Amino acid sequence: MNRQPRADQDGISYSLVAVLCLLWLLLAPPAHAERLKDIASIQGVRSNQLIGYGLVVGLNGTGDQTTQTPFTLQTFNNMLAQFGIKVPAGGSVQLKNVAAVSIHADLPPFAKPGQQIDITVSAIGNAKSLRGGSLLMTPMKGIDGNIYAVAQGNLVVGGFDAEGSDGSRITVNVPTAGRIPSGATVERPVPSGFEQGNTLTLNLNRPDFTTAKNIVDKLNELLGPGVASAVDGGSVRVSAPIEASQRVDYMAILENLEVDPGQAAAKVIINSRTGTIVIGQNVKVSPAAVTHGSLTVTITEDPIVSQPEALSGGQTAVVPRSKVDAVQEAKPMFKFGPGTTLDEIVRAVNQVGAAPSDLMAILEALKQAGALQADLIVI
Repeated sequence: MNRQPRADQDGISYSLVAVLCLLWLLLAPPAHAERLKDIASIQGVRSNQLIGYGLVVGLNGTGDQTTQTPFTLQTFNNMLAQFGIKVPAGGSVQLKNVAAVSIHADLPPFAKPGQQIDITVSAIGNAKSLRGGSLLMTPMKGIDGNIYAVAQGNLVVGGFDAEGSDGSRITVNVPTAGRIPSGATVERPVPSGFEQGNTLTLNLNRPDFTTAKNIVDKLNELLGPGVASAVDGGSVRVSAPIEASQRVDYMAILENLEVDPGQAAAKVIINSRTGTIVIGQNVKVSPAAVTHGSLTVTITEDPIVSQPEALSGGQTAVVPRSKVDAVQEAKPMFKFGPGTTLDEIVRAVNQVGAAPSDLMAILEALKQAGALQADLIVI
């Protein structure tokens, strides 16, 4: 008996996926558009952070000094107790080849038991280097306290540390942190909201009302009126099939649709530490006249020697003499007309030879004067 396509309560039938495939191939992507998967993500489909605490062994004398990191010795004793080995009370144990470490990783969405993920291992004691070490079996927990993966393996350390007998030392990169590719095995999946309900919510990476409206218009044009609706400026809700396999095919088509994103707000970003200045596309300047110059003061010392006359009984002395010069650099004034664009701003500033620090001062002055039509952000 042939199975008839079943429609959910929102009118999205299983046979719609085949129709979408045909329409998607026929629609040509507009110019300056971006794929939906590049500007939005599906609500509930996200990575989760995992963390663990364990021991790295096999170090060449570069481990923790247990007299200063007692937790390393305590962890080591607890591990031995699990194997039936008891360290005598009051015994002095020096573990130069063991280091206490923290392990963290990101569990990707839809990760299943048995799959492997990369982990990062970092020393938390006073170990000098983790090079050549091996991580012992360590459970990795999520924010809810449950174990989602188990980590173990040999570390790959990019840093290098060497010390001479005379106390000289050289360090390259960071020798107290490393990675283990595929170093953790997933033991438990994370529940996902992808299969729940009859709708999916797309969260914009950069909330923008124009972008949200363009997404809704694009989806409704393809799927029909009322299938997609904007929740707010950062989210769009779209109807989806209930069947999981059909939902995967459905999203595979939607995420590759080309959508025109809205233009970003006019901003000027200034990094005062590095001197980096980024001026956005829509930045404009109201009519204003700007001049920028600097006064250079140079002080030079030209001492002279005072020589007394013969048989005068005087002494030779050095008389200080300073010379002060002041030079005012000639910087022409330039004028911004109404609606000045980014190209005109850069061209005018380059004509006066302004350095990045000078450009920062000019932009800040324009903002205070109310002539800069953009948000000035200093980081």
